[in-house]
Amino acid sequence: MTAAVPAWTVLAVDDEPNILAALRRLFRATGWRILTAGRAEEALALLATEPVDAVLSDMRMPGMDGVQFLERVSQGWPRTARLLLTGQADLGSTIAAINRGRLHRYITKPWNDEELLLTLRQVAQNQQLEADKLALERLTQQQNDELKTLNASLEARVALRTEELAAANHRLKRNYLTSIRAFTALIELRSSAQVGHARQVADLSRRIAQAMSLDADTAHDLPIAALLHDIGHIGLSDAVLARPVNRLDRDELRRYRLHPVLGEQALLASDDMQGVAPLIRAHHERWDGLGYPDGLRGAAIPLGARILAVADAFEDLRSGRIDGQALSPLDARHTVLAARGSQFDPTVVDAFASLFSSAPPKAAVATLRLRTADLRAGQTLAQDFVSPEGVLLLSAGQQLNDDLIGRICAFERKHGLALTLAVQAPPGAPEARS
Repeated sequence: MTAAVPAWTVLAVDDEPNILAALRRLFRATGWRILTAGRAEEALALLATEPVDAVLSDMRMPGMDGVQFLERVSQGWPRTARLLLTGQADLGSTIAAINRGRLHRYITKPWNDEELLLTLRQVAQNQQLEADKLALERLTQQQNDELKTLNASLEARVALRTEELAAANHRLKRNYLTSIRAFTALIELRSSAQVGHARQVADLSRRIAQAMSLDADTAHDLPIAALLHDIGHIGLSDAVLARPVNRLDRDELRRYRLHPVLGEQALLASDDMQGVAPLIRAHHERWDGLGYPDGLRGAAIPLGARILAVADAFEDLRSGRIDGQALSPLDARHTVLAARGSQFDPTVVDAFASLFSSAPPKAAVATLRLRTADLRAGQTLAQDFVSPEGVLLLSAGQQLNDDLIGRICAFERKHGLALTLAVQAPPGAPEARS
């Protein structure tokens, strides 16, 4: 279980005392500081005097309701995370709260204790990541200002600082993507059949994009959208996720077809995701206009979403997600090609098909499998490092350093494991056995 975030304050707002009591009992073992209020007006007074990291508000309350309250919180305390407790019948009000209160998450009643705690921990971790990002940006700006004060005689120092800034930006981008991959792995834990699906879709989308020589903006947003394209599954029940799409009944299919919308809504509050969210919303649209949720047709569908649609469908066919029957890669490929010009953009399908031409494949990078005691700083992971529970811990391409190796060894000792990791072999080195 993820460790609690220390010194984190949650304000729970509900007019039902038994709900507040249940939340206090639930949060007691987390180490968080818990504040409660029975009305929105009382909660606003607390916010004016107490530092609060997250607000968990009911929708229906006497006086000011949850939509109005969260809108006030968004305006007055924009850095405070806003979460809504809502019933299934409150969909219209929930959408209003998302649009006006800029929600970070919404949680349906009755809630699952573990899912509620996991959601709050994720919000806390995201706040910490955002704080770290802002701190790094301030540091970068400070260093840039210092560089402007140097004169021509300090060219060597300018070059050194520039190199340091490049390294910092590289680390920031890598940590950003690593966090997204880790969050994707947590989403996939709800369904063992989906473990690895997002990474496979992201890899295939990247290869299609390379074949199409995409513009820089689409190429930047596409891999992130591919990793997060099923984020809306968080809003679906386990029963819906467990069944193939073609075996869902009418009501289940209606709810399933909401997941692109839920995925877009989940990213509304993130400035960095404004190019990603439209791709997630549109990745189930069809070239012939028969897709969902908006029935977009042809070039009206964002190009990144058209690429995602092909990659996602191919991987779903291979896994049996569509009708429960997993297809071979060849049969899945033929099924995608057969939908050229109807379900899929012909240009994207042609680029997809080119990936499977008779051209000889690129030689695979030689790898070594090493015990943790044999890992060395400077080595690069050749494969994802995944926990026994299926959680992505480190991504392929991550360069190891002494601190990271120490954390891997500590993880191994803590869980009583005997780990081996695949790293890229130096040129000319033979394959090694662990």
